[in-house]
Amino acid sequence: MRVLIDTNVVLDFLQEREPFVGNAARLFERIDAGEVEGFIAATTITNIYYIVRRVAGRAVAQDAITQVLSDLTICTVDLAVLEQALELNFEDFEDAVQYACAVVYGVDAIVTRDASGFINAEIPVVLPEAIEPINGTE
Repeated sequence: MRVLIDTNVVLDFLQEREPFVGNAARLFERIDAGEVEGFIAATTITNIYYIVRRVAGRAVAQDAITQVLSDLTICTVDLAVLEQALELNFEDFEDAVQYACAVVYGVDAIVTRDASGFINAEIPVVLPEAIEPINGTE
């Protein structure tokens, strides 16, 4: 299964935000096990760095980015993606960019805790805990 992971879920995992860290950690465990292929928009990297650096400092932010780069496929954000995002007319442009990346990269679902940002999405939008196990295993 190929999933685009919203910024909030990545931050839940990296910052161990309760009560969400458990579900986010299980998703990343499945990515590490090769059961799920995780994607994020390139713009998510800069957002993560900014937020983590502000809360925990530069060194922690750099470690977080290193971890994300090793675990996830980074979706290119180019002119075509940005133009597609604008055409979507989403309330939140960040969500529109992520959705456009999801379309371009042909993911099976978008994993988020804020489904309201993806109203009328043609790609399934699911909570981290809703990702189904492969081959019936947990």
